Amino acid sequence: MRTLRWPQLILVAALVSGLLAVRPGLGWAAEHTKGTLVLGTDSVPRHFNGAVQSGSATALASTQIFASPLRFDANWNPQPYLAESWKFSEDGLTLTLKLVKDAVFHDGKPVTSDDVAFTIKTIKENHPFQTMLAAVDSVETPDPLTAVIHLSKPHPAILLAMCPGLMPIIPKHIYNTGGNIKEHPANVKPIGSGPFKLVEYVPGEYYTLEKFDRFFIPDRPKLDRIVVRIIGDVNSMVLSLENNELDAIPQTDDIPAVQRLEKNPQLLVTNKGFEGIGAINWLAFNTKKAPLDDVRVRRAIAWAVDRDYIVGTLMLGKVEPSYAPISPGSPLATEDVEQYKVDLDKANALLDEAGHPKNDKGERFSLQIDFEPDSEFLQHNVAEYLRSQLKKIGINLTVRSSADFPAWANRISNYDFDLTMDTVYNWGDPVIGVGRTYISTNIRPGVMWSNTQQYVNPKVDELLNAAAVEMDQVKRKALYLEFQKLVVDEVPIYFINVVPYFGIWRQGLENIPQSIWGPLSPLDEVHWTGE
Repeated sequence: MRTLRWPQLILVAALVSGLLAVRPGLGWAAEHTKGTLVLGTDSVPRHFNGAVQSGSATALASTQIFASPLRFDANWNPQPYLAESWKFSEDGLTLTLKLVKDAVFHDGKPVTSDDVAFTIKTIKENHPFQTMLAAVDSVETPDPLTAVIHLSKPHPAILLAMCPGLMPIIPKHIYNTGGNIKEHPANVKPIGSGPFKLVEYVPGEYYTLEKFDRFFIPDRPKLDRIVVRIIGDVNSMVLSLENNELDAIPQTDDIPAVQRLEKNPQLLVTNKGFEGIGAINWLAFNTKKAPLDDVRVRRAIAWAVDRDYIVGTLMLGKVEPSYAPISPGSPLATEDVEQYKVDLDKANALLDEAGHPKNDKGERFSLQIDFEPDSEFLQHNVAEYLRSQLKKIGINLTVRSSADFPAWANRISNYDFDLTMDTVYNWGDPVIGVGRTYISTNIRPGVMWSNTQQYVNPKVDELLNAAAVEMDQVKRKALYLEFQKLVVDEVPIYFINVVPYFGIWRQGLENIPQSIWGPLSPLDEVHWTGE
């Protein structure tokens, strides 16, 4: 993505302000006292159905539009939501949910156990996280308010999988029409049972959510309306916040922006509320594409990259390094793996051994690297650094940009790449957010954040499958340790850093989201002081 210069940004801001003046509902100063919250994001959602699409771009909206069985507090404790209670059988293989009595969808139809069963089936068949509900064998619906979930094996993360960002309950009467549910027209005109309903969407520009008056929790939501403006450049977002055209940037990893805005007394900058996300910034390899199908080439690139320089200099020393697939914040994480401290001699030797000698220009072969278009600081800058660094070992690396997130995701999910920068979430537990990237059964063309590296190792599959059903934490940690050592050794991915997410909110907002899912959770309690 091309970065605008400051004079251009000022012009953009002026133009945006002009547009806001003629677009009802998008101006902060005129509207916020009437119960409106204006958010800024640099992520473009493909659509709003979180049952078939992962990622924060979808979840930011999906968690407002749809309700889920459970929600979670800041201490990782499950809380009632659509399910007023839940109970496991003694053997742990049956989970019974009792639904609230008065929940209805935005079209007035009641939320029933049939909708829960239909949603779970839909997620199992379509969501990129195939391991998340792999243990679910069947769902019985003995009455409209009871869903009995039968598991074929223990599932240590089944309750986390029922959170708003992962299990939005979708209406069976809307979606049960046959065809490809990922292309269903309701994905962009969703009907949910959450605190807000979608009333307007201008793709790539903004969408508007309005209070659902029949929301099943009394006296919620507190706000009348949420407007989410899609601003493709973080600098423009910063200007909009400073110019009172936004109330918040609910999620950003741009450290320079954070450093600038935390000096503003009108704003609250917090890193609380992202514990469940567990995001890692990494370099992914297309392991089926020569020469990257040779593990020696991937290891050579890993030995050539200077992680310490990236973390300490490019990222201003404000991020934590990452060495393995499980985010350091997890009790299952480890640093007891090969950390690939930069060694150009070792990198060159591996490339020679792999049969890629340098030519008379000092070059061995050419590769191309992609990056997420909405991640200038964490990814584009690193991609440019890698271009110069890999030249030192004879690799001619070109940097390819994408017009927007859907264009990038389409390339990566259909394996049209050599290398790509990526940010991937752990989603609270490895069963949900880690195994999907490495297990061979999750290689699915066209599905983003599946095993897009096309990595295959039967031993890794075996370890992940065993850890996914192991309820003993000591044994589970041992399985994940062996898994992490194998993955780091074979380098389908080179791990760089933990993503430092921050939320930036205008002073005067009460009950900003600080559960483990942060802004990827319902904003039904957020309100302005005095309202």
